Amino acid sequence: MPTRKKTLMYTGAFLTSVASFVIICVVLGTQMWMDSEVSFSGGNTITAVSLTYGLFQVTCTQFINAGLQVSENSFQVAEGLNSTGTKSINTVIIVFLVLSLLSSLLSAGFTCTNAVSNPYQTFLGPIGVYTWNAIGGIFTLLVMILFPVNVEGNDMSVELAVRCISVSLTHVGSEHRYEYSYWILLLSIILNIVTIIIIYFYDHARYSKKKEQERPIENASKDVILF
Repeated sequence: MPTRKKTLMYTGAFLTSVASFVIICVVLGTQMWMDSEVSFSGGNTITAVSLTYGLFQVTCTQFINAGLQVSENSFQVAEGLNSTGTKSINTVIIVFLVLSLLSSLLSAGFTCTNAVSNPYQTFLGPIGVYTWNAIGGIFTLLVMILFPVNVEGNDMSVELAVRCISVSLTHVGSEHRYEYSYWILLLSIILNIVTIIIIYFYDHARYSKKKEQERPIENASKDVILF
């Protein structure tokens, strides 16, 4: 059976792993990643499109001459993206989030196992927890980098806005605001780091205690040799 200290430390790491898992579920399940205002011109008319979207769903509202609402509709992100690059990056982001989700789940499994038992396999201990949290944190960080690349570099909002207005107009400007579904990814990364720190402190304390217990035996051996 594990010591009380080990149970408490690994239980804390289990809770942070579960929290990270829940956050990734929320990120995948909500569509409040981006809020964009895209403007087009055609003749004497200025058309503005307000977009709110995530990885799967888009909601757009069309305005003419900065006031009159013309239409509001929703559609799938995949339907509104025409360029292969934008579609590919969006797919990669989803894959990375799924992998991060699995990493958090495995971390929760490993920490739970260590909280109630002393596994014999080395990888099931601290090494496994370090590995899965590092992998999950890296994938989440890559998502936070790739999504702005798609929005700012590949004009993802413009592509979706064009699908919304369904006519050929000239793009004149865009404004972007990243919403909570994007920013809470930071919290997931922080929780990955906290999990690693908790297990590191436990493992370091256990190692230090083990070395202290070995010193009297080493000193006793030297005394016997001298005698």
